[in-house]
Amino acid sequence: MPKILYKPSFLRSLKKLPSELIEEVKEKIELFSKDPQHSFLKTHKLKGKLAGKFSFSVNYQYRIIFKYEKDDQAVLLGIGDHDVYK
Repeated sequence: MPKILYKPSFLRSLKKLPSELIEEVKEKIELFSKDPQHSFLKTHKLKGKLAGKFSFSVNYQYRIIFKYEKDDQAVLLGIGDHDVYK
């Protein structure tokens, strides 16, 4: 179970989301903290300019980008729709 850390930019983006989506995000982060490879999350490694980072799904539209800092730490970097990959 990784320890979850948050970049300030992630927290700013999170605050801009609708409240019902924020609740869903919290649920998915909780699930991620228990099992980062849970099938509901669709966790995958990113390529290209985001190589070395990973992503998991909040819902069909929204994704969270993160990176592992140590074996037991995951830093949440960004949240958004598919534009978050740009």
